Amino acid sequence: MATNKNAQIRYNTLDKCFRNSGKRFAIEDLVKACNEAIYEFTGKEDGIKKRQLYDDISFMESTQGWSIALEKTKDGRKVYYRYEDPTFSISNQLLNETEANQLKEALLTLSRFKGMPQFDWIDELGTRLDAEFKLNKNSEKVMSFEENEYLEGKPFISELYNAIIYKKVVAIEYKNFKNDASVTYEISPYHLKQYNKRWFLFGKSPNYETLTNIALDRILSIKETDKDYENGTTDFNDYFEDIVGVTIPDTPIETIKIKIAESLVPYIKTKPLHPTQAYKFEDGMHRIVIKVIPNYELESLLLSHGENLQVLAPLSFVEKLKTRIEKMKNNY
Repeated sequence: MATNKNAQIRYNTLDKCFRNSGKRFAIEDLVKACNEAIYEFTGKEDGIKKRQLYDDISFMESTQGWSIALEKTKDGRKVYYRYEDPTFSISNQLLNETEANQLKEALLTLSRFKGMPQFDWIDELGTRLDAEFKLNKNSEKVMSFEENEYLEGKPFISELYNAIIYKKVVAIEYKNFKNDASVTYEISPYHLKQYNKRWFLFGKSPNYETLTNIALDRILSIKETDKDYENGTTDFNDYFEDIVGVTIPDTPIETIKIKIAESLVPYIKTKPLHPTQAYKFEDGMHRIVIKVIPNYELESLLLSHGENLQVLAPLSFVEKLKTRIEKMKNNY
């Protein structure tokens, strides 16, 4: 099977050409039709050559594909292609084994959302694919995701997701861990983010100038309202750029200088603390520098490395970490 990009666009285009009884298609015509379709769907002009198209046709004729029956008519030096049965179409066929395997792989990835209401169909469909195509030759679980199935608030994800998509203002009853009483926020929801196996909602409340950040595991209830939705302008690709985690204090970006133990170097290099991380070895020390807004999540991340890491600057951040370490020490 041709596994390169745009394969399905080409198969569908070839299918249309082979069914077209009003026009004859030689290989050059098929290449042109496929490249036009690729450009229409992707806006890119990086088309294909004849060799790729011959491979596509061979795949479509194979049992791994759709076992298509082609009539190949030679006229002079050209060969023209069309279906032997003009009523045939790959879109009318059952999934072939290759397609079923691709779908199963996609379902395997989606299965990390097991337990969420809108994904209840995943287990059923996966089982049906196994039974129909005998795909499950190995019943062992070969992939695991770091996911908390028992996280409180997880059932609200689908409700909030739909509110974001359909631009609905929601009234959220919320209970902070520090207070016994709950409060209700009316929010135009914009974005859901997962961090450290917890989910957070970002949106605009009329009570605040800045975005509101709500942890889903503290939500008690959600109700849709008929209030006017306030469209947001935040680019969430940039919004989290200067922090670790989800909390954005109203403070400037700092240059955090850190000394790391030699044993930690390969781990820090392969899993950077932040995209701005820069590493250097000087004066016999391994050092990294990150440019971020300090927050609680950054403190926790740095402290998680224990004695293998030492923050050198800025002094104000060093003092904050020292205070937390002293409190930790007093627990033992």
